[in-house]
Amino acid sequence: MTMAVTYKHIDEMKPWSDKLHMLECISVTPETPDVMTFLFRSTDTNWFRYIPGQFVTLELPVGPEPLFRTYTLSSTPSRPYAVAVTVKAQKNSIGTRWMFDNLKPGMKIRALGPLGDFSYVKHPGDKYLFISAGSGVTPMMSMVRDMCDRAPHSDISFINCSRTPADIVFRHELEYLARYMPNLSLGFIVESCGRTDLWSGLKGFVDKAKIALLSHDFMDRTVFCCGPEPFMAAVSSMLEASGFDMTRYHQESFAPAAPPVAVGETAIEADGEALTTVGFTLSGKDVPCQPGQTVLMTARAAGVRIGAACESGICGTCRVLKLSGEVEMNHNGGILDEDIAEGYILACCSRPLTDVKVEA
Repeated sequence: MTMAVTYKHIDEMKPWSDKLHMLECISVTPETPDVMTFLFRSTDTNWFRYIPGQFVTLELPVGPEPLFRTYTLSSTPSRPYAVAVTVKAQKNSIGTRWMFDNLKPGMKIRALGPLGDFSYVKHPGDKYLFISAGSGVTPMMSMVRDMCDRAPHSDISFINCSRTPADIVFRHELEYLARYMPNLSLGFIVESCGRTDLWSGLKGFVDKAKIALLSHDFMDRTVFCCGPEPFMAAVSSMLEASGFDMTRYHQESFAPAAPPVAVGETAIEADGEALTTVGFTLSGKDVPCQPGQTVLMTARAAGVRIGAACESGICGTCRVLKLSGEVEMNHNGGILDEDIAEGYILACCSRPLTDVKVEA
């Protein structure tokens, strides 16, 4: 399958600036036994505009109702005619397993985004320490690829942790990029290796001694960390205990602590709790909202479909237009200020303070 792109076509291409896109899969590449990279192009005449480290939410046709899953882009915006996600099939994963078994070149799926602040563009530093584990390498890879194209002399110490040498995602490409980036130093740590594995690197779990060995000046660097929650918690605690300036520590997570349930004063009456009403204009339903419930909870109780993935105010999947009323919205970066100004809210983290009408 080939796609001819002429200079005339490039001149006519527009930036990928909408919030909802149709993507066509153009290649599938195995990275490790349980990790795949899926490359996409736009079905429209668009080029992709985003910052390295951001994520998109894919709408996967798994069953009667689509499944929304959020994935970090592993591609670089410095090469804007295609985007890639690199995903790991966990033991009990549904969406990722569907992608492994069904998503082939030529297939089209919808995507929302991009969003996210986990990027050196948002948090610049003089020099960087990237620490990743497993598929947490993907935003780091996006940033390294981008720096290689735009600023190849960037000072980066990259520490990657994996279960075995065979599980190191992007190992060969990172070693290749290090040839062209004189200030990129690589450090790999594996939990264990078999008798047939050719491995002379560090083994065990990440700790302060290993970080200091692989990046002796880590205390002076801006740190980006991504991986499983226990891994990030261990790295964060280790750096904080060492006296690291935590304002220079950044981590990517799709499972933050849920914001506390707050009930607006307008929802309370002297003789008890008064219910607000959420009007879903497209569905033609006006539904009582229990105090403290979100717009998304109310929609589900009424059988109104609003797509949602993270349900933590991060991915932006549940973005809906608020037509009237007031809400309290405690999001985690999943909506832009310009969208809020236009009246959009995230249904998963918006609690009505008055009667509300939304476009759903």
